[in-house]
Parts: sequence; C-alpha cells; structure tokens
Amino acid sequence: MTTHAERIAPVAQQIAQFHKTQTPFRIYHGSTNSTRQLPLTQTNTISTAHLNNVLSVDPITKTIRVEPNVPMDALVAATLPHNLVPLVVMEFPGITAGGGFSGTSGESSSFRHGFFDATVTQIEIILGNGEIRTASRTQDPDLFAAAASAFGTMGVVTMLEIQCRDVAQPYVELSYLPAPSMPAAMALFRALTADPKVDYLDGIVFAKDHIVVCAGRLSPPPDPSSPNPNPNPNPPKIQHFTRPQDPWFYLHARKSAPPYSPSSPSPQEPTKKDLIPLKDYLFRYDRGAFWTGRYAFSYFLTPFNRITRYILDYFMHTRVMYHALHASGHAAQYLIQDVAVPYAATTAFLEWLDRKQNFGAYPIWLCPLR
Repeated sequence: MTTHAERIAPVAQQIAQFHKTQTPFRIYHGSTNSTRQLPLTQTNTISTAHLNNVLSVDPITKTIRVEPNVPMDALVAATLPHNLVPLVVMEFPGITAGGGFSGTSGESSSFRHGFFDATVTQIEIILGNGEIRTASRTQDPDLFAAAASAFGTMGVVTMLEIQCRDVAQPYVELSYLPAPSMPAAMALFRALTADPKVDYLDGIVFAKDHIVVCAGRLSPPPDPSSPNPNPNPNPPKIQHFTRPQDPWFYLHARKSAPPYSPSSPSPQEPTKKDLIPLKDYLFRYDRGAFWTGRYAFSYFLTPFNRITRYILDYFMHTRVMYHALHASGHAAQYLIQDVAVPYAATTAFLEWLDRKQNFGAYPIWLCPLR
C-alpha cells in the first residue's frame, strides 16, 4: 500500500508542470455533490480521486486526519469506534471532507460549531506552483484562513485534521416543535440555541404558517430493565431513516408536528419525540435528498407513496441521484441554492420567497449557523 506522501507526490508534480506551462486546470475528485456541470478533459484535469484514505484517529486530541475524498459516512465510521464523532457532519453520506472545507457546508450542529471548515484544525495543501505546505491557525494562518471556502482557488487540499467530540451516547433524542410563523420559529431557535443540552438544531418550512423546528440531544439507548421514577405516557420510540421501509425524514417531520392552531399544544412544547440511532440522524436527509427526490416521481409520472418509495429506494439515495442528475443532463435545469440570512431578516425574506413570481415553492430548510 502506498503512503500518503507517495500518493500526493504525482499531484504536486503535475501541478508544478501546469504552473510551468501556465496551463489552467481543474480538479477531478471522482464524485460530486454539486449540481453544476463541469467541462473536464485529460489535458486540463488533475485527479485526486485516489486521495480517499483515513490516515489516523487520535483519541487524546479528539481529532481525525483524512485525505480530502473521504466521505462523511466513512468519516463517521472511522470515529465512532473511538466514541468520537466530528463536530459537524454534513447531511449526505457522499459529501467529502475536502468538499466540506473548500466549499461552504453547514449542518444542524453548526449553531454550536459553525461551518464545517471551522472544525478543521490543520490542512496540507499544494499551492499553484506545486509547493506542498502545512497550514493551521498557528502555522501559516493567513493561508489556512484563505483556503477555507475558497473552492480550490488557493491550492489543492490533500489532508485535513478535523476536530471531534466525545459521543458515548449512540442515539439522538429528537423533538419536533411546530411554529405558526417565521417569528415564532426564530424565537424557538434563539431559545434552543441558549439551551446547553441541545446538540442539534434545524427546521423545515412547509408553509408560511407551518414550520417544524427539530431539536436534538445525544441520548443513551433505551433500557427496558431500568426503573423510571417518572413514567412518560408517550416515551420516545426508536425511529430509523436509512432503511427502505423507513419514512423519508421530511415526511415524518411534517406528520410529527402538524400545523399549529389555537387548539393545538403550545408551540413551546414538543408534540413528539423520537429516539434515532446517531448515524440515522446524521444522514436522515440522504433518502430523497431532503425532498428533491419527489421531483423524480413527478418526472416519471410515478405514484408517490410508501410502497413506491420502498420499491425505488435504491435510486433515491443521494449518491445515485447525483449521478443520475449529471448523466441525464438535468443538472442544467435544476438549482439548489443556500442563502445566509440574518435572524432579523428571515420574516421579510420568507415573505419575498413566498411570492410565486420570486419562488413560491416549499419546503425550505432552515439551518441556524454560528
């Protein structure tokens, strides 16, 4: 097996040659979670597809070192045996560590820890002239800061050291809280952000008057033999989201917190709680790619129900869906857009989005960021 240094040496040599001949080039990662089509040829492309190895896990510093094409599911699989999990894990299992750093990636733990790049403590990067450098907050900090979210323009990242946290509890207890308006949802976000027991936080806008805020905390597995001094008449039930027979997460969230009305419970009280295995929670949006998988059913005039979702489950995972999107040429017809909006502007922004001439489509994902 080749060493990491042996794997990156040809990449550095090729970049140096492109620099010598002043040839612009692109990077081929082997897979993509982008909806954009990129023109790639053998004469203008450097492949880093082979840089997909986990290098080390350090339980003392709670860090993991990986090459850039290690995907999120492999990252989690490497850390969990050490009772660790990365501070931020993107919602699709095929998103890579390098893509999360060089792009701008957030998830439901980002209200605590910021974007994924904020959890990276050190990088190795090949500059445009072929020079291999190491950068961190203390070593070459300007380069380290500039490389984050730079989409590869500062150089080719070849190694990342990522901060993790202890995770002795293998489940997430998730509460679904309905909100009747964007101001009410923002009030919930602010209150839950201030609660140190909350580890994960996001939301889904199904309509202007139907918003579901999802708040999660790490939790131990249920123990039927343990006496409960305060028995709960509706204890959390174990819920999965990664198997063919499981519901798509957004459909389950909508059902778990129906639209708020004066006769409903207070929006400050969760209407339902689930106990979700950690990996199921982290990749809960994989099946159906949030809700965009529903467009495939409409495109092929296929009924959208529990049975058809079960039968077509293989095709509804994001790795397959992204491949189909690019192979079909439909990438030019669809747009996925992330927008950062201050809390104070969310209501006005939703009002603008709600107009048919501007957007007028739901659901919309809400992800509070630090």
